Amino acid sequence: MSTDISPLRIPDEAKERIRILFMAKHALWGGGMHPEDGNHAIYHHEVRTSLEELGLNLQFANSYDVLFTRPQVDFVFPLLNRGGFVNSEMLVPTLCNMHRLPYVGAMPFLRGLGDDKSVSKLVCDHAGVPTAPWFCYRRGAPVLEKDLPPSDAGRWVIKPNASSASWGISDAHEWQGVVNAVADIHGQGHDAIVEPYLDGYDVQCAFITIDGEPVALPMLWYEREDTQKLWTYYEKRDLVQNTEKAALKAFDHPDFAPKIEEMAKRVAQEFVPFDYGRIEFRVDLNKGDINFIEINLNCNLWSEKVMAKSAAKAGFSHGDLLETILAEAWRRNGLIAA
Repeated sequence: MSTDISPLRIPDEAKERIRILFMAKHALWGGGMHPEDGNHAIYHHEVRTSLEELGLNLQFANSYDVLFTRPQVDFVFPLLNRGGFVNSEMLVPTLCNMHRLPYVGAMPFLRGLGDDKSVSKLVCDHAGVPTAPWFCYRRGAPVLEKDLPPSDAGRWVIKPNASSASWGISDAHEWQGVVNAVADIHGQGHDAIVEPYLDGYDVQCAFITIDGEPVALPMLWYEREDTQKLWTYYEKRDLVQNTEKAALKAFDHPDFAPKIEEMAKRVAQEFVPFDYGRIEFRVDLNKGDINFIEINLNCNLWSEKVMAKSAAKAGFSHGDLLETILAEAWRRNGLIAA
């Protein structure tokens, strides 16, 4: 994979002129772990700190109501994605559109397309990229066994169709277990997607946009001890002790890496323009199977997660990554010259 890309730079004049509203649930948090959101609070604080170190003209908000009337800003950097209600990821860009305020990331429809795991799989199918069989049991619709996707191993994974960080994930080995898991997710107000469990490793493909085109950063993978174990939200947020070792490493397999990069580029092209995002595949190194899992636009930018670590492999500091994302978004929206 080519990594001969350089960070984009914002002119000092633009840093002073353009008023930015940084929105995140923990934008006003002082740092450290949060009792419910764990390391997500550390992540938001780190991004705020990196933006401040770039010398930008910043304002901060941690709730949607700052956008109910038009704020005195020129641009919005939204990390307020998990609002505690269904489809919350589309609210900030929708409110920005109402005020004709430009922002980082994709338009609301594309955000929804990516966050709906079932529909994003249809997009992949359209792009000719393989994905495991699935069915989305929509809340309020019948839950019928005839719709259950096949599973050779007799094991299914059930999760909220718009979940992040593996919130609400569980597995089942028979139909009644699937029914119970779907009912639990429906009871919390969400649709449920059901897929066969795929053994293998998660390969992460991070993209940034430069001159309107998605550019692939070096691929990473989680080299896990136990590929049969489900990762939970609490483990990913460091809210419980995770006894399993999983190292995030460069993925440069001579056979699989070129195939996955080509697939990822096809998927990314379907969502342009999106500024930055992460595409995930499940790879079975023994069987040779590659399957799309999900796409995450406006994904986690914490230095300990895939996006920043992948950028670091390409020679980007955390500040370089954020400045590049902003510079491209400002160019696209006509706030600075190309």
